[in-house]
Amino acid sequence: MLAGLQNVTFEFGARTIVRNATWHIHPNERIGLIGYNGTGKSTLLKLFVGEYQPSEGTVERSRNTSIGYLHQDLLSFSSEESILQVAMHAFDKAMQIEKELAVITAQLEKTESEELLHLYSDKLHQFEEAGGYNIEHQTEEVLQGLGFANADLKRPYKEFSGGWRMRVLLAKMILQQPDLLLLDEPTNHLDLPSIEWLEKYLIHYKGAVVMVSHDKFFLNRMVKKTIELYQKELHTYNGNYSFFETEKAQRIDLQQRAFENQQDYIRQQERFVERFKAKASKAAQAQSIVKRLDKLDRIENVELERPNIRINFSIDKIPGRVLVELKNVSKKFNDVEILKNASAEIDRDDKIALIGANGKGKSTLLRIIAGTESFEGERKWGHNVDDAFYAQHQLEALNLNHTILEEMKGAGSNKTELELRTLLGCFLFSGDDSDKKIKILSGGEKARVALAKTIVSKANFLLLDEPTNHLDIHSTELLVGALNRYEGSIILVSHDRYFISKTANKIWEIVDHQIKEFKGGYEEGIEWKDRMAGERQISEVESKKMEIRSTAKVKSQKSAVATVKLSINKEVHKNLQKQQRLFKNTEDELVKLNEEKNIVENLLTSPDIYTDNQKFTETEKKYKDLQNKIDHLNKIYEEVFEKIIELEANQNA
Repeated sequence: MLAGLQNVTFEFGARTIVRNATWHIHPNERIGLIGYNGTGKSTLLKLFVGEYQPSEGTVERSRNTSIGYLHQDLLSFSSEESILQVAMHAFDKAMQIEKELAVITAQLEKTESEELLHLYSDKLHQFEEAGGYNIEHQTEEVLQGLGFANADLKRPYKEFSGGWRMRVLLAKMILQQPDLLLLDEPTNHLDLPSIEWLEKYLIHYKGAVVMVSHDKFFLNRMVKKTIELYQKELHTYNGNYSFFETEKAQRIDLQQRAFENQQDYIRQQERFVERFKAKASKAAQAQSIVKRLDKLDRIENVELERPNIRINFSIDKIPGRVLVELKNVSKKFNDVEILKNASAEIDRDDKIALIGANGKGKSTLLRIIAGTESFEGERKWGHNVDDAFYAQHQLEALNLNHTILEEMKGAGSNKTELELRTLLGCFLFSGDDSDKKIKILSGGEKARVALAKTIVSKANFLLLDEPTNHLDIHSTELLVGALNRYEGSIILVSHDRYFISKTANKIWEIVDHQIKEFKGGYEEGIEWKDRMAGERQISEVESKKMEIRSTAKVKSQKSAVATVKLSINKEVHKNLQKQQRLFKNTEDELVKLNEEKNIVENLLTSPDIYTDNQKFTETEKKYKDLQNKIDHLNKIYEEVFEKIIELEANQNA
């Protein structure tokens, strides 16, 4: 066991976070810690690292267990160093040994002694053990995987925004390779390519990982065990998030039926007692029943903390067929080009997800469509279009002196106060929270108010920039349901793959400064994109083969002419035929391997494979083995070709 809680109760002031909880974390486990916002998931992680002490019970940590803890409070850290230097602090031990080696080397230059040579040898071994020769390359590789360009690596850490700083600290943490990684919302500041890179990295991570996340895709692919913090208790499910959803529904159903059956039994027994307690002949039996009922182990009624409230939209007017048309749109910031003569169209009933890496201009394009960003080109607004735009800057438009409820009343929905309070419950404002002033809310709470105002408007066209950033899984699912019932059109920017896959019927991506459209859902789009990439790779290989064949044919023709004029060297000719056979066999093998690789690539694009870690690992290994064989054969292919050319030249000399 690496760490654990043993009969732990933790109280935060008058509030109990967890009661009598026991949880043991073992090596190599992949655990998802889930629960509604505010239940205390982050607090539990702080118990493990010793930031909080339990009210009762014990927190157990193995003496040799190293723990890495990624959390939002780390953003207060600042540094004058470059991001590469900050991340390389993961290897402080190796760098300290390197300094010691430099001192010993300087001493050896002055005087050689057996003792110094032994010390140098020992330190050199320690340096190698600490990975000293590879630390800079390894750090660069991880930072690039998390989305940093080569040019960024030397830039000062303090120049980067909070989201990018968090990536640097994540890189540092995973490079330290602690025995236990505690990750609190690790995907919050990552774009899709970086999330996918992190998934692949963590799947092969040698230590145990506990992650708090609202990203269902991430949890389904990463975890083998789910711990739910629910009603101040920890509930363990031996599977990923989808397994947890199914098992919890079954558990609640069984508990509800058991509760109802027990209540029926209790009512029957109580009726008997009430009817016969006054009769002397039945009094003893009635008293016996009363005692039995007193000793009965009562089954608790199942009361969900969050009822499944429906968020409903209404729209005032139906727009024309085309809502927005963009023609030859160009946009650049200084020397950074975002769009160049790009064109696109948004039609009635479109639900578009705008995806891609950070820095590609997704939010900029959203603002261009909304008419709040300057650009070159033409933006044509359709007939009867009534839009509502949700973005982080919308927070500034909130009236700080209003209560949340007053702000909602001003959104023009004509909903009753009860309906508005119910809606606010879906956005994590329950009970008296609706009467809080906007000015005392956190940034995340203000974002949820702005999103609720957007949802409650009667717009027929919604523009949503990262709408799920401050929602838990349950609230995200409620929003998904609402958007699926919404009769208007939507364009949204999100890195939440579950949210995108459940809401979008079209995918947009900015590629080479153009807007590329795929008519279909997210998973279909990813499959299509991977297939196209595979076909391009095969096409490049075929083009290379044709080029080699063409060159070989020209050389061969020249050689044939020369052969008529010159005598043939039999040994060279024999060797040439051997190389030509090898050339043909290698070519055939390459075709076969590329076909096998294409099949494996298609398997890796299926979301189902990520729910089975063993199957995914085997398939990914097979893919890498095939790629290595292809690379090796391509090298042989080119070497054999060069040999053929050389032999033909020798034959004709």
